[in-house]
Amino acid sequence: MTFCAACGNSVAVDEKFCRVCGRVVSAGSPVPPATGQRPASVGSVETSGKAIASLICGILFLIPPFAIAAIVLGHLSLSQIRKSGGRLQGDGLAIAGLVLGYFGAVPVLLIIAAIAIPNLLRARMAANESSAVASVRTLVVAETSYSQVHHEAGFTCSLSDLDQLIDQELAGGRKYGYVFELTDCSAGSDGGANVKYRVVAHPITANQTGVRAFCSDESAVIKVDSSGSDRECMENGRPLE
Repeated sequence: MTFCAACGNSVAVDEKFCRVCGRVVSAGSPVPPATGQRPASVGSVETSGKAIASLICGILFLIPPFAIAAIVLGHLSLSQIRKSGGRLQGDGLAIAGLVLGYFGAVPVLLIIAAIAIPNLLRARMAANESSAVASVRTLVVAETSYSQVHHEAGFTCSLSDLDQLIDQELAGGRKYGYVFELTDCSAGSDGGANVKYRVVAHPITANQTGVRAFCSDESAVIKVDSSGSDRECMENGRPLE
């Protein structure tokens, strides 16, 4: 292992050029400096321009673009200084620019998060509600198919009976933030097969995974309740438009 005479960077024996400064490595390159000592640099030491720019942008941290520029330039300058082998200085300027930049950028990020998070939550709830409506329709169709095959039983109030007609997640009773149930199965006047049923869907966590409740029955009309109550949906729900 040899060392570059210009910048002090370590250079492999078979390398002819320094990877840091690009100088030709001569056979008489100096031996490594003593532990804890920095190799002597050749020529004048310069202050990193990026470090200076980072500090200037940091001073203007109240303007968001400058705060971001201060952070970017600060990190770039610190990396550049570390790789310079002593030819560049300005660590303090870069760090000062970084501190000021982050001081200005954090409030902006918090404001963006305060705006974005509620919008994301509303978008997720809207997606969950759309999925719940589709799942209620799926259960209505599955109930009809089941009753046609099982004349002696008619409609079923067990989701597991429909596992061949619906996906496994829906058969488990929970899907995309909603709970699904089949209830109130009743037989005809002659006490034979079930001729009635109710399917209800309500949010697992109100106002977080969904807002509205959805329901239907053997009529196949899907109703909605804005309060999220499955009971209110069946009794006073309005038809879904």
